[in-house]
Amino acid sequence: MSDTISPPAQASPPVPSCTPTLPGFTCGLDATLRVVAGKWKPLILYFLAQGGPTRYGDLRRAVRDVSDKMLIQQLKELEADGLVKRTDYKEVPPRVDYSLTSLGHSLAQALVPLCSWGTEHMAEVSRVFAERDAWNTKRR
Repeated sequence: MSDTISPPAQASPPVPSCTPTLPGFTCGLDATLRVVAGKWKPLILYFLAQGGPTRYGDLRRAVRDVSDKMLIQQLKELEADGLVKRTDYKEVPPRVDYSLTSLGHSLAQALVPLCSWGTEHMAEVSRVFAERDAWNTKRR
């Protein structure tokens, strides 16, 4: 027998239960990720949550680097999923704006901790991405 005493095992933080509640989803996280799947949807939700109804052009400027085609497609999907409301004022020239539904607001609030994490770790994430890019460049 050894005289060495092992340190007590550290308890892991509790992980929320992720049991299926509806057919087609493995868990709540699966349902959430399907709704926000895509590079631009979380950013669209974030910028729409910042204020009231937002015109397309303002949204396009806020979500930098997105193409018109992709922004339109993502907005249509978010509208079909009941997260975004599109209001067409039937005017000439055309005027359309977008806003979050109550479901969209609740999802935007759920994304706030992810935004905070990204803000807190932005420098480290930038460093890691730069290292990864350099590593990928060397492999080519």
